[in-house]
Amino acid sequence: MKVHAVVLAAGEARRMGEQKLLLEIGGEPMLARVLRACSHLPTLVVGAASLRSFVEGSGVRYIANDMPEAGMAHSLALADAAADPGSALLVLLGDKPLVTRALVDAVLEGAEGFDICFPQHEGIGGHPVFFSLRARERIARLPHGDTLHLLRDDATLRRRALQLEEIGAYADVNDPEALERLRLRAERSVP
Repeated sequence: MKVHAVVLAAGEARRMGEQKLLLEIGGEPMLARVLRACSHLPTLVVGAASLRSFVEGSGVRYIANDMPEAGMAHSLALADAAADPGSALLVLLGDKPLVTRALVDAVLEGAEGFDICFPQHEGIGGHPVFFSLRARERIARLPHGDTLHLLRDDATLRRRALQLEEIGAYADVNDPEALERLRLRAERSVP
């Protein structure tokens, strides 16, 4: 199965006061951590203009999202249009810096035979989210906004929620307090 990783990174990070994906956790930018987790896959980053040089310097394909206010569905549609049409998509979020390659691989392994596959713990869905070719056909029809859940929860698709507790699937950085919590967690996990 051919898969492209897609990192959604177009948010404006207003609560952080600066480009949060370049803030460091464990000595490296958050976005670098996410890119490392999916480095074994062809990867596209749909991002804000402020990330262009960082992404291109990482050797990853950058796709500009000039309408971040249109939400994640618009970013995903941009990635869908740019990705190999014969590949499934694995969608990661740039502000979930504790994602690991093991988590990426678990979702890919769990996706076999399904249109949608994602981690879930105590009823809460996480990332990355796998979208098969069949699911990709519906991406362009998603309304603007943060509506990816409409596709993830589409009962007409073969869906699998993997019961995983790995913190990287759920922990995101949306404010300075969350950043500090994840920095402390990263420091404790360094040998």
